Amino acid sequence: MKRAMTAFSVAVAMAGPAVAQDGDPVKIALIHGMSGSPLEAFSKQTHTGFELGLEYATGGTMEVNGHPIEVIYKDTQFKPDVARAVLAEAYGDDEVLLAVGATSSGVTTGMLPIAEEYERILLVEPAVADSLTGPESNRYVFKTSRNSSMDMQAQALALKPDENLYVATLAEDYAFGRDGIAAFKSALEGTGATVVSEEYVAQGTADYTAVGERLFNALKDQDGRKVILIYVAGSGDAPGKLQAMDPSRFDIELSFGGNILPAMAGYKRFPGMEGAVYYYYEAFENEINDWLVEEHMARFDGPPDFFTAGGMSAALAVVKAIETAETLDTEGLIAAMEGMSWDTPKGEMTFRPEDHQALQSMLHFKIRVDDDVEWAIPEKVEIITPDMMDIPVGREN
Repeated sequence: MKRAMTAFSVAVAMAGPAVAQDGDPVKIALIHGMSGSPLEAFSKQTHTGFELGLEYATGGTMEVNGHPIEVIYKDTQFKPDVARAVLAEAYGDDEVLLAVGATSSGVTTGMLPIAEEYERILLVEPAVADSLTGPESNRYVFKTSRNSSMDMQAQALALKPDENLYVATLAEDYAFGRDGIAAFKSALEGTGATVVSEEYVAQGTADYTAVGERLFNALKDQDGRKVILIYVAGSGDAPGKLQAMDPSRFDIELSFGGNILPAMAGYKRFPGMEGAVYYYYEAFENEINDWLVEEHMARFDGPPDFFTAGGMSAALAVVKAIETAETLDTEGLIAAMEGMSWDTPKGEMTFRPEDHQALQSMLHFKIRVDDDVEWAIPEKVEIITPDMMDIPVGREN
């Protein structure tokens, strides 16, 4: 039985999807964790942004070149085994042309081999880790989300590093955090700055007392500018917990990137802090972002957020690929997407042919507090364009 099932799996993978004929629907799976994690908010924003992106790109028709777009939704429950199962189900039973997901880098890592097995496109959004387009990835994986190197190179530029800078880092102990700190250290190479300590905590950590003391001890006797760089997603207010321990008594600063707007409310405690972020709705000036902001304000009584823009960017990439592919099958899409540029709420993005990572701009911000705004405003210092960063190639296709 085991040999028979293996043979069947290989046969399915080798068969690949049929070429879509004129008038046939194009099925897309949107695969995200929608329950059971603090990251659920990221998924919901991506979901909203993806739907708005399809609407914008198709002029509201939900058709591309005569093909109706059909979106199938799957919940990973933030569990790697569930994510693999629902992705296989989407490729095998639902016969989707491509899939988009997922939210957690750790969960998404387990999905990469499924894309290769079924020889179908997996468009990664919004998971971040560099490793998702690294050596363990494959030619069927494309990535519209930014990666850890972009986060950290932009963050390093915002810190203006030199030989007077000493940094201790705090990150979560999984692909997102580990890749992020590796990227940050790489970004500091040649600047003269020194990383004196690295601390990693479990996802969901709430008590930072012990780790905070270790970070303070690593920095307090350094003769220069002293900074704790925080790179966490979804864990219990690490900046606030460390700030409550009074790092200023050792002349230690905290630095961290931007976040979704509900989390940015806590940034009001850090006026003047400079950092980097993927997107803020007031920072990017272009026609697509204008539409997104206007429509989101009208429909949801508030501005689009961090991952809303990411979901829209992914949808715009999907539509551009379907529009330009010579054949609507996996190989046709790969040929269209490698090197493809398209417009997004953040400006132009381009899939790098070597590893399918989308090169894109980041925002260098300075926190401004306005009592009439619920969150701290990441006011634009400058747009960090792709040519200002040296993003390592993850793999060679």
